[in-house]
Amino acid sequence: MTTSLAGSAHVETHRGRRRYDRMIFGQFLEHFHRQVYGGVFDPGLLLSDNRGFRTDVIAALRELRIPIVRWPGGCFVSAYHWKDGVGPNRQPSYDKAWRVEEPNTFGTDEFIDWCRAIGAEPYICTNAGTGSAEEMSDWVEYCNGAFGRWARLRAANGRPEPHNVKYWSIGNENYGEWEIGKKTAPEWAELVNESAKMMTRVDPSIELLAAALPNPDWTLPLLREAGKHLSYISIHGYFDARREASPSDYSTCMMRTARPEQTIRMAESILTVAGLNGKVAIAFDEWNLRGWHHPPLGDVIFGDVAGRDKNDIASTYTMADAVFSACFLNTCLRHSDAVRMACMAPVVNARGPLFVHPAGLVKRTTFHVLSLYGNLLEENVVETWVDSDPFAHGDSSVPALDAVATCDDAMRRWRLALVNRHAEQELACALVLPGRTLTGDYTATALVGDSPDSFNDIEDPQRVAPIETRLHFKDGVTSLPPHSVTILSIE
Repeated sequence: MTTSLAGSAHVETHRGRRRYDRMIFGQFLEHFHRQVYGGVFDPGLLLSDNRGFRTDVIAALRELRIPIVRWPGGCFVSAYHWKDGVGPNRQPSYDKAWRVEEPNTFGTDEFIDWCRAIGAEPYICTNAGTGSAEEMSDWVEYCNGAFGRWARLRAANGRPEPHNVKYWSIGNENYGEWEIGKKTAPEWAELVNESAKMMTRVDPSIELLAAALPNPDWTLPLLREAGKHLSYISIHGYFDARREASPSDYSTCMMRTARPEQTIRMAESILTVAGLNGKVAIAFDEWNLRGWHHPPLGDVIFGDVAGRDKNDIASTYTMADAVFSACFLNTCLRHSDAVRMACMAPVVNARGPLFVHPAGLVKRTTFHVLSLYGNLLEENVVETWVDSDPFAHGDSSVPALDAVATCDDAMRRWRLALVNRHAEQELACALVLPGRTLTGDYTATALVGDSPDSFNDIEDPQRVAPIETRLHFKDGVTSLPPHSVTILSIE
């Protein structure tokens, strides 16, 4: 293996530091396939507690220090009525989004209890498809109210104290033909405005998000009508769409690592045009490399229920997913003045970083990336620019090196996230810190597969795992393995 690539990361310490929001390490949980039932919630299983929560899942997710979880959808929410999922006398209902029966045994109170168990803030996405502004505001009252009909119902259900849910989204992808209750841009702007009015009259302290697009035709009318009520716009992105086709190979996936930044820049531009840059933030609250496998059945959209089992194929989630996820998080850190939340979709099973089965769990490659970023980075980001040889594939190319620098408040303790995107070649990485040339060995934690297609599964759950290592620098230059994610420590 030869080092024929070179790149440099220039840390601009003279520009100071910027505190980023840890909510960019958020997650997402939807009532789809085996995320909730048979995922985080499995009453009667030996691995579950008396509430039905999988204790091994709780322990694993606490490792990630997840700051926030979005629930219950996703497309599921656009025909979900929250009142079906509270109280002692719940009845199963037909899930019109995914065409299965929803038992309603995991509802609002269970979700909030589960969030508290993993140490995350609950974030509720409301039904703006078949629901109404009143139903949304009633949900706020149930969770946060001190008095009123729905607050009394919460108390009668054994929760006398308010849940104090701070983050609420109005709708999910209501711009899409696939979504139940699709709206036009003018309809959407009006519904969000009226819903926000009612929700904040129940609790003025909540922070509101609304489904948006990196498209001015949809989002400018929304912001002009309802921007005064919003704290965030909610945008989504899956960069290897998969409903029927096989997942893309490693190199193809790497060519897509620049797309999240394009999406964010467009959203930033729209906020600037609306005069709300700095007032309304961006929440990339559904993201993943891989799209969900929910193929049609004939002419029926999302109709192949059995086909969803293909989401569980372990070999799908390789070092491509790990490296893409690191590049995505680097992008959010670079744009942390605008991007204040990001939720990987989903957290468990399907495309998630944690695969759960009746006898245990598997930490996929992406789990380890999330752990590295959630636990090792410092709390501030410093502007870093990269000059790198390209990694080319077909007619496309991306810089082989991606890097971001973080530091403590005193700018004395540094953690740098260094990514070599290249599938096969090592990369000579020069790290340029003003006034200092790195020489010698430095502590690092690296995630490196034995091939770009490495993955973890039940038979070999530790094939890809972080390793503690030392990076040797000579005259400020070190070598990064191919298809790798490294967190470098400099004291």
